[in-house]
Amino acid sequence: MEILETARLLLRPFTMDDAQAVYAYASHPEIGPPAGWNPHSSVDESRRVIETIFMPAHTLAVVRKSDGRLIGSAGYVGKHRPELGLPSEEVGYALARDCWGQGLIPEAVEAILRHAFMEEGYAAIWAAYYDGNWKSRRVMCKCGMTDRLSQWEKVEQLGVNRLAHYMAITKREWEKR
Repeated sequence: MEILETARLLLRPFTMDDAQAVYAYASHPEIGPPAGWNPHSSVDESRRVIETIFMPAHTLAVVRKSDGRLIGSAGYVGKHRPELGLPSEEVGYALARDCWGQGLIPEAVEAILRHAFMEEGYAAIWAAYYDGNWKSRRVMCKCGMTDRLSQWEKVEQLGVNRLAHYMAITKREWEKR
């Protein structure tokens, strides 16, 4: 994915040089577990995530324009749901704990939606959150996504079963907003 820009953010591809900044937010205990992953335990783990997860899926680094700080990630995670219409893509995101409550991730996801529908021709964009992760649900609602289905799933990294809720927005729904 190309570089996207909003009023307050620059969304750009990750580089391996971002590992320390990813570790800074992904090691916080309130970030990963609600989303189904363990806090990062080292800069090397963050480097592996960049290389094996973020780069192949075209997840973008979320950089605050005011100070150039990498504060999170947002973008595709490389999963599709054919029942939503093809082509479709899942969006995922994470944000540094000290940046919560400022509307930054909805701003980033809105830029991704615009790009997905206007530039890449996607028919639908969807996202999922686990029961109790109301902050993530709120992002999806702010971006116009609506409930589609809920199902129990095994969360591999955490070794537990959780109720997953899937929300989506189609291109037609996005255009009507």
